Amino acid sequence: MKAMRMHGVTDLSTGRDPLAEGDVPDPVPVGNQVLLDVSCCGICHTEIDEIEGRAAPDEFPRTPGHEVVGRVAALGPDSTRLAVGDRVGVGWFWSSCGTCRFCRAGLENLCFDYRATGRDADGGYAERMVVPETSAFPVPERFSDEEAAPLFCAGAIGFRSLNLAGIANGEALGLTGFGASGHLVLEMARHLCPDSEVFVFARSAREREFAVERGAAWAGEAFETAPRPLAAIIDTTPVWTPVVEALRNLDRGGRLVINAIRKESVDAAALAGIDYPTHLWMEKEIKSVANVAPGDIAGFVALADEIGIVPEVTTYPLADANRALRELKTGHLRGAKVLRTR
Repeated sequence: MKAMRMHGVTDLSTGRDPLAEGDVPDPVPVGNQVLLDVSCCGICHTEIDEIEGRAAPDEFPRTPGHEVVGRVAALGPDSTRLAVGDRVGVGWFWSSCGTCRFCRAGLENLCFDYRATGRDADGGYAERMVVPETSAFPVPERFSDEEAAPLFCAGAIGFRSLNLAGIANGEALGLTGFGASGHLVLEMARHLCPDSEVFVFARSAREREFAVERGAAWAGEAFETAPRPLAAIIDTTPVWTPVVEALRNLDRGGRLVINAIRKESVDAAALAGIDYPTHLWMEKEIKSVANVAPGDIAGFVALADEIGIVPEVTTYPLADANRALRELKTGHLRGAKVLRTR
């Protein structure tokens, strides 16, 4: 089968291709795994973190990709939940221990044995992949394969972030960054909190225009001041300056939720600019988002189906994965990016 593989860490700023196309043997499902014929795979900024070494796999080569849609092609000997031909999606969650206190509480995302699709096991930048059947979720009929792919990470992590933000209807929400996850969070917030205004901070005019098109009450750059103090802000950027600026825009008792596996670098200048009375006083909170749990994936896919959240996507052939990753790195954003594998 064809696959785009990482053979080591690559700095994308060098212009070198981080992935190599190759023919690899078809994987074989064992235990409760299923084999998927992959139709498409969304591209996530976490792949850039993996490629550049901030969240690198422990072993190379590795096939990245964790927003996967495909059909079950074969069953492992212990698989009982799915059938050949089922259309399913796979997210960042590959597996956890299932027995620790976090797993028992439905917080599999905090498990010490958390394994991530495309980092700790081969993912969906390939024509086929295997996955535990408990980590494969049915895809609702309303979505095409390309539309469904971003639901399984960009949507699921946005779902978790919005829940952690804890806003009540009528309270103002901010979003820093407006890519694959941000535009889905906006759709969720407008449905779940219809009287809440959403304010977007984004680096490019194109992103800001897109945010207003999707229903944002206002869109500005990261250093601008929102028209009103915000009860919560969800940060989806890979850098630190928007985090500091978000703290400044929070209302008293407000909460900043940082939705990122890693930040690209330690920005000493930005962090040195934190002024306690301006950025942190008056019981402001900072909350990080760690991975996603299976409940986040199932919960968001069900919500997206119920209210008709359809991601905006740009598609690329599998062989163009390197170009798509470079465009994501340099900020060519409007919705989500999806690789077609067939």
